[in-house]
Parts: sequence; structure tokens; C-alpha cells
Amino acid sequence: MASDPVTPGSAPERAAFASELLHGLRARRRSLSPKFFYDRAGSALFDRICELDEYYPTRTECALLRRHANEIAGCIGAAAEIVEFGAGSLHKIRLLLPALQRPVRFVPIDISTDHLVASAAALRRDWPGLAVQPLALDFTQPPALALPAPARPARRRVGFFPGSSIGNFSPAEARRFLARCAALLRGGGLLVGVDLVKDPALLHAAYNDAQGVTAAFNRNLLVRANRELGADFDPAAFDHSAFYNAPLQRIEMHLVSARDQVVSVCGERFRFEHGRTLHTENSYKYSVEGFRRLARAAGFAPTALWTDPDQRFSVHWLKAPA
Repeated sequence: MASDPVTPGSAPERAAFASELLHGLRARRRSLSPKFFYDRAGSALFDRICELDEYYPTRTECALLRRHANEIAGCIGAAAEIVEFGAGSLHKIRLLLPALQRPVRFVPIDISTDHLVASAAALRRDWPGLAVQPLALDFTQPPALALPAPARPARRRVGFFPGSSIGNFSPAEARRFLARCAALLRGGGLLVGVDLVKDPALLHAAYNDAQGVTAAFNRNLLVRANRELGADFDPAAFDHSAFYNAPLQRIEMHLVSARDQVVSVCGERFRFEHGRTLHTENSYKYSVEGFRRLARAAGFAPTALWTDPDQRFSVHWLKAPA
């Protein structure tokens, strides 16, 4: 993985990555936001994860979107503007577009500039009548998003946040993010995918696939740090660890130092004792009612709900305040 040529991110992206990585490495409990997984190589690895047999969320959510596209389109309504958070490959909006009624504009937002631009260009080719205006930015950070005015007015603005990415926030962070969404989407709504609490064995398999793709995805953070920041991590000297923390109802992903080592990042040296970890992701799981309570606390009114027969995954329609 480390030898694959990848176009570096922009200077602001590198600066944000450096600042947050150094902050995380200086902490007693070392951590880094999962948003930095998604450079070009990381985005490609995540697309591979979504195709794995063990990784149930993507195929389950896609099946729900296909099966209920007409009902979802009814909730969204005609002449809407669609804003997708963490848009990635734009695969899931393609499942809804045939059912939507004359959408005015589609605004995909993602931190991975290269991946976003390429995906948006492909969507424009396939849907020439749709105005596609990608925004490369970190939507997880306040203040509230300011979107450019569309060429023609929309009847309502609707958010789309698939993939259970809401689980990467802590419950408190999720509430704050949803409250910002409620303000942005006033008079419209939010369609959001939420992974559900389930058998820990299914969760373990989903984040520890037999092919090791998730492990490569996790270690790619170190590859990215070496390439973009001149760090000297040895990715092979860190083990991938993912496990379900039942009391907190979350999957945790870590990179675990396989030996005593010292790593240099941006001129600073950091000691990793054997077994010390860099915490790279949380993925919170919810009950249906637990998530609906969270949405209400953020100002939304939960209405329609779609789940699979095994209750593995849920898609929620949240009505935004007027």
C-alpha cells in the first residue's frame, strides 16, 4: 500500500491533518479522528470494505434504499435540494435519483477532495439534467454550513447522511451535529442511516475481515502521515485492533504498537511502548428508539423508519423544524 502513488492533499488539508495528529499524539490517550482515513487511497480501501462479505452495513442499507426508494422520494418531495454529508463515491444517491421528483440540485460534501471531484464528475456524466455542486470541506466542524445559492430555488432542502457515519460521533457530538443539520435543513428533513445494536460476533467480523482490507484501511493513516507530513511510521510495526465495547455500545478501532519504537512527526518525537495504541475510530450502535430520542433532542421530528428483517440496520426520515 505504501508504495502506491497518491496525489497529496491540498495545503489546508495537510495543515489540518498535521495539527490534529500532533494534538492526538501529545495526549495521554492517543487518538485521531476517523475523518482522516479518507485520502484517495483510504477512500478506495473503504470502497473495497463496502463490498466484503463480512461488512453487512453497506449491502443492508443499499437494499433498504432500493426497496423503499419511492416511499423515501415521497418524504423528500418534488423540486428539492439534496445535501449529502460525507458523500464518498456517491453510490447511494444513485439508488434514489430514479425515484426523486425533479431535484433542483445535489450538493455532495466530503473531506477527500480528489475522490469527491472524481465522483461528482461521473455523476454529472450519468445525470446530465442534475445540477451537481460538490463542496470539499470538513462538515463535522462548526459553524453551520453556508451553501451557495442554487441557480433556481428549491422547495425544500433535504440532508442525506447514509452509511452509519453518524456512529463516528459520540452521542453528545451526534446531538450537536444533528442540531446544526436541523438549522441548515429548516423546513425540510434528513435521511440518515443508523447501524443497530446486534450480536457482537457480527460486529467483530465486520471490522476484522479475513482479507485484511480493514487492517490496511486503518494502517493507511500512518502511510498518509509519512507521505504528507514526512513522518517515519513503520506501518508494519502497528497491529490493527477492532473490538466491541459493550457498555458504550460502540466498536473501537486502534493501531497497536507491536514493539517499543520512537516515531518522528513534524519534527517531534513520540515514544510508543509495546502495546500502546493510537485510537483511530469509534462506531456507535443504536437501538431504534435510542436514536429517535437523540434526533428529537436535536430538534428533529422522527417520522418514517425502514429496517431490514434481521434488524441489523435502520434508515430514518427526520422532519426538520419549520
